Amino acid sequence: MSFAPGSTIGIIGGGQLGRMMAMAAARLGYKCRIFDPHESPCAAEVAAGFTRGAFDDVDALRCFGEQCDVVTYEFENLPVEPLSVLGDKLRPGTRSLAVAQDRAEEKRFVESTGARVAPWRAVDSLEDVRAAIGELGVPLVLKTRRYGYDGKGQSWIRSLDEAEAAWEAIGRQPAVAEAGMTFDAEFSVVLARSSNGDTRAFPLARNEHEGGILRTSIVPAGPAIEALADGAIVSARAIAEALDHVGVLTVEFFACADGAIVNEIAPRVHNSGHWTIEGAKTSQFEQHVRAILGLPLGDAALVASGASMENLIGSDVDRWADIVAEPGASLHLYNKGEARPGRKMGHVTRIR
Repeated sequence: MSFAPGSTIGIIGGGQLGRMMAMAAARLGYKCRIFDPHESPCAAEVAAGFTRGAFDDVDALRCFGEQCDVVTYEFENLPVEPLSVLGDKLRPGTRSLAVAQDRAEEKRFVESTGARVAPWRAVDSLEDVRAAIGELGVPLVLKTRRYGYDGKGQSWIRSLDEAEAAWEAIGRQPAVAEAGMTFDAEFSVVLARSSNGDTRAFPLARNEHEGGILRTSIVPAGPAIEALADGAIVSARAIAEALDHVGVLTVEFFACADGAIVNEIAPRVHNSGHWTIEGAKTSQFEQHVRAILGLPLGDAALVASGASMENLIGSDVDRWADIVAEPGASLHLYNKGEARPGRKMGHVTRIR
């Protein structure tokens, strides 16, 4: 089943991903309504409607769903159970959310599809952390099972005597202990899957981080990563199919000497895919809209020989006037207010 132009898409979450999704939907003739607890989320500025409500307010979500033909979400840290009130209008479904929200569940699930992850153990106590060090060695990173992003909820252990400090640093929360991997680069596969099982993958992006936050994404990703492309796309497709995921799914990888290792998954459009707005024949945001509406997926190929995306983080946004004046640069500002350190305020794409 496909939805005709004029239909309404509900977006749970009002951040920059919802903003860019709503803009892509409007270009195709669809209306978007935003659901978010904040007073003035940046996505609401470009949407046809806005409902302010808590993400766990079942009655508000039910009412919101009744106003929409299909509902999606722009980030994964949402309470899963309340979203069940949306029924089959929700695309992707809650299974994708539940798996992506829990790092231990995510790693078990990824392994079940045949994809590879770093050696890991679930830990619930300091004693578990010490046992994991004994089994996995050091360096080792602790990652909270829930609510970690952009480097948050993580602490490295490089010797046994650092175990207690690392456990305290993550708040003594249930976590995974993951062996530190030696890798040449980080990259991502941004893949869309429609309800009939069709898939399209964008060219792989090489990702560079600073302080746990994505700084740049570069396409093409370079020979070392391109050599891993076929296997990585097969893994991403297997994950999407096993989840019965409808929409865009992003799988982040480490490029290691013996192949690609899955770092984590994101059941949504992704920062590393922002280059596609100008750099691909169909953006990741339009591709997600197409998938959830039952429309044919678009062409994911590059429009030129390459592209790069630079995040504008915190005070980087003060460079906006210089970027606007730069030939060939495409500036996207999210209008998120205060430019706090570590806050993604916008991005700039350059095509080559």
